[in-house]
Amino acid sequence: MQTDPLADFLTHIRNANQIGQAEIVSPYSSMKSDVASILVKEGFIQNSEVITEDKKQKLKLTLKNGSKQKALHGIKRVSKPGLRQYVGSSDIPRVLGGLGVAILSTSKGVLSGHEAKKQNVGGELLLYVW
Repeated sequence: MQTDPLADFLTHIRNANQIGQAEIVSPYSSMKSDVASILVKEGFIQNSEVITEDKKQKLKLTLKNGSKQKALHGIKRVSKPGLRQYVGSSDIPRVLGGLGVAILSTSKGVLSGHEAKKQNVGGELLLYVW
């Protein structure tokens, strides 16, 4: 039984990145797809696409595992099912002095921290990526 599918998804990405795996396949959800598209836009992973296997949708991610340096150094779940973390638009944290990205679930969808600041919206602080 999965109590936090997003945390399982992030752990899957973290483990694949550590061993240098090129691709991962995870069960599809719209939240995971939105987080993956932000990771692609911010340059932490190479590609994400929705595939259909046996009449079930899955999310396929292609990681950036270059020979010299990995693009993804760390990923941390902030808001958990037992303790939700909410921030206002003026309280959105900077991750590693701007080198990382905070990802939020807002009323306007899942947004990166700097995009949420631009649109002047706050929300649930989902995760940090650096």
